[in-house]
Amino acid sequence: MPTWLREFLPIVILLVAVGIVFARLPRIEMGYTDKFLSRRRWNWLPLGLTYAFLYMGRYNLKVAKYAFEDLPGADGGVMMGNDAFGVIFGVGTLVYGLSFLINGPLTDRYGGRFSILLGAAGAAIANLLMGLMSWSLWKQGPGCDLFARNFVLMFSVLYALNMYFQSFGAVAIVKVNSGWFHVRERGVFGAIFGILISLGIYFAFDWSGLVLKYFGLAWVFLVPAILLVGFWLIDVFVVRNHPSDAGLENIALGDATDGDDGPRLPAVKVFSKMLRNPIIMTIALIEFCSGWLRQAIMQWYGSFAKQTDAVLGLKDSFVNENWGMLLCVAGILGGVVAGTISDHVFQSRRGPVAALLYGVMLIGALVMVFTFMQPWVGWLVIVMSLAVIGVHGMLSGTASMDFGGSKNAGIAVGLIDGFVYLGTGLMSFTYTRILPKEQLSETGELIGPATDPANWKVWPISMVPLALIGLLLAWRIRNAKPKSRGAAA
Repeated sequence: MPTWLREFLPIVILLVAVGIVFARLPRIEMGYTDKFLSRRRWNWLPLGLTYAFLYMGRYNLKVAKYAFEDLPGADGGVMMGNDAFGVIFGVGTLVYGLSFLINGPLTDRYGGRFSILLGAAGAAIANLLMGLMSWSLWKQGPGCDLFARNFVLMFSVLYALNMYFQSFGAVAIVKVNSGWFHVRERGVFGAIFGILISLGIYFAFDWSGLVLKYFGLAWVFLVPAILLVGFWLIDVFVVRNHPSDAGLENIALGDATDGDDGPRLPAVKVFSKMLRNPIIMTIALIEFCSGWLRQAIMQWYGSFAKQTDAVLGLKDSFVNENWGMLLCVAGILGGVVAGTISDHVFQSRRGPVAALLYGVMLIGALVMVFTFMQPWVGWLVIVMSLAVIGVHGMLSGTASMDFGGSKNAGIAVGLIDGFVYLGTGLMSFTYTRILPKEQLSETGELIGPATDPANWKVWPISMVPLALIGLLLAWRIRNAKPKSRGAAA
């Protein structure tokens, strides 16, 4: 089989699998017309793919790190080692986490369509700038010395800019779909949300890896910029905030603001209500744990495999070679299982599903503490990823609009997703301090403490308390369901 076909065949298989999963998702009969269902499908599909390509333009930083590790840094180490990556990624995720203070109210005021267009445009520009800076460093082009001396600072600024605009994505997709899906259908939408996240992860790792291999470092940033521009144009003509904007009748939603026809509350009052809502704040704290755990796996397994390869031989393993595809499959399975169980077993309650998946996370983390140097550790973290992506899709993608309501979905998902990335940011800065450092030898080979697997034990140990806390919090909201004003009346 030709090399190019062997590398692109998993893409075809994956797309076929996604199509089959979409076609077989369980349906809740709500009495919608075929015209409504068709228009809704064409509303969320380009919106969802835009979100997936935002992911590609977010986590491509990790793939770029592998190339930056081959460039010498100004301090005698590598251009982007574990510590530099931790700072750049940490700054970006903290900016993302705090952006909900601005982006949530903006989305509730101007709509999800406004937010996805602004987010895609801003992220495209930021990726373009990172691509140009990477090209200069890789090719020793204009400004190379200035960029090299101030690499961490300048790349942190550009990545923070990217992450500010990235933060519009989740808010936009949940805000738009909160007007198109009844609360009884949203578990299945949580599955769709998980699939979109998973596709974005696949694009970010495997597609970016192919781009790096065949076109070079700069194109890891330039390709998602081009794709985002293309989908921005599609969204302008296709995406609408409400069925009524597409010439259809709006539907009853059954969420926390269904039946509330009063004026929109000021953003400060909405924030105040949500901060005093024990269910929403519990969900936010669970998602703080999810943010830590999800990225502790996604962002650091590849570095662990590469840097300890001389001892463990994981770099060329099936898991590491197909990391993005396996994360995508795990995320799809996690999202579908979580959404289906929520709607069909737990009567659209999200807490029991989150508790179940956090139990899987806790068991996986405990096992990993004692087995992280085993050759099958990659499969273990894939199972853990299935669990945590399922939780994230269920809570950020579904519970946020259930309990925030369609009227306040922007602020609700902004608050919850903000906690996700605050957890990620804390993880990133923590790992900057506790993970081992890598160095380059005179011949360009990785040396130093990072090449000894024993020095990585803090990596799985740090996951255990977060998994336990997440499990206990999820159990607390096992009986929570939203109550609409219409139902109360």
